[in-house]
This record gives sequence, structure tokens and C-alpha cells, in this order.
Amino acid sequence: MGFIKSIKRFDLSFDVKLSTYAVPYMIGEIKRYIRDDGPVKVSRSIKELSIKIKELQKDFFYKKGEEISINQIAKELKAAKEDIALAMESSNTVESIEGSNYTNQKDGNSISLLETLSSNQNEEEIITNKLVVKQLIENLEERDKEVILLRFYKEKTQAQVAKILGITQVQVSRIERKILGNMKNKLIEA
Repeated sequence: MGFIKSIKRFDLSFDVKLSTYAVPYMIGEIKRYIRDDGPVKVSRSIKELSIKIKELQKDFFYKKGEEISINQIAKELKAAKEDIALAMESSNTVESIEGSNYTNQKDGNSISLLETLSSNQNEEEIITNKLVVKQLIENLEERDKEVILLRFYKEKTQAQVAKILGITQVQVSRIERKILGNMKNKLIEA
């Protein structure tokens, strides 16, 4: 909308390029949209329910001196508990994952939520490895797939796998070694 409005209002006598005029106009429209409508769209009925809940909470606290429960709110407003919870959550402000929201207990410096979630591991590499292993397992024959799933995902011993499949533990060991060797060769080739 900002681009369309800027085109309609652009005048060649400004002695500037359209982009110079349009970009700030578009940024302004985006900011206005977020300011007026919020970064997350919430339906009118949920907004109205949220307002009723806040009024009820305020009145209940004023009269009784304690917080009202979701069950009591649902009963009072004749609405489902799920709708009440949704309306209450919808009125919370959206926070940036990069915002400085937490204070480090050790040194008192502020840290972002992203920094608290981040690990020292390379998540991209871990995900890639999991996807590659999944693909390799999907390409195995059924019996081989079952051996790998039982051994490494269900954490069964070779003896337990042998009992489940009706073969000997030595056969399980050979099958496992062969499968892992083939998987390793496929990884090296790739």
C-alpha cells in the first residue's frame, strides 16, 4: 500500500528518484500497520473476549482481593476454557528473540533469549547429519532397517535383537557390521 500511495503522491518536480521518495513512505506504512494492527493478527471476537476477561479480572480482584481462575472466567463469560486461554494469550506482547530480556546472574550483563537458547554445538551440522542418516536408513532393506532401528534407536543388545528376529547374535553382529560399513562407504562417496 505504501508503494501505491507513494506513486500516487509522487511529483516529478521533487527532483528526486521515485525510489528515494517511495522507500521512506513504504517504511512508514509498514510501521503504521504494525503499530495499529500489531505484528500478529487477532480476530475481533478474540480481542473483544480479551477485553471482557481483563475487566472481569480487575473487578474480581477488586472485590475479592485474589486472582480469578480460568474456570471461573469461563463460567462467568459462558465461554470455553480454550477460548479464554487463547484470548488471554493474544493480549500478550510479542517479544523479539534477540531482545535483551534477561540478566546474567554471574556478571549482571543483559543477554538475549537467543543467547540463552544457543548451544556451543553447530546445530546446522547436527541437523544435516540426522537428515543424511535418516536417508541412508530409509534406503536399507527391511531386515537391515529393523536391525539398525532396534540396535541404535531402541537401544537393544545384539542378543535381544537376535531373539526378536529369530536369528543368532553372531548373525546380528555380522549384519550390523555390514550395514554400517555400507553406510560409511556411501557417506564417503557423497
